[in-house]
Amino acid sequence: MAMTQNCNCLALRQAARYVTQHYDQYLASTGLRSTQFSILARLRREGPMTINELAADLVMDRTTLGRNVLPLQRDGLVEITTSKRDRRRKELRVTESGAQRLASATEAWARAQQSFESAFGKAKSGELRGLLRDVVTTDLQRAG
Repeated sequence: MAMTQNCNCLALRQAARYVTQHYDQYLASTGLRSTQFSILARLRREGPMTINELAADLVMDRTTLGRNVLPLQRDGLVEITTSKRDRRRKELRVTESGAQRLASATEAWARAQQSFESAFGKAKSGELRGLLRDVVTTDLQRAG
């Protein structure tokens, strides 16, 4: 029992699922899930990216990312285009329809964000984001 109470992985996964469910409730009316919102937001902010670049940027498995991109592509929110820099590369790009959906979903995301910070505390929320960014930039492979 004590082993699972001290398991960092379990605690992080439980918290991630719990927070994801919270954000998904707010985003439900937009037709997007939190992961899809993150994909659209990142592509809109960074511009076209290959699926490998986007997966690395989002710290996601390429296959999982592909499963999340399919409904976005099907709904015309993202498209796969040939890179302007290297014609051999295929990139994901937000469509105009995707940009419009993202804009409307951003309002729902902001309400979810405000609700989380209201319940958890604004200062603690900022500290948490900082700690989680530190986790992602820690070289766990070399630490083992």
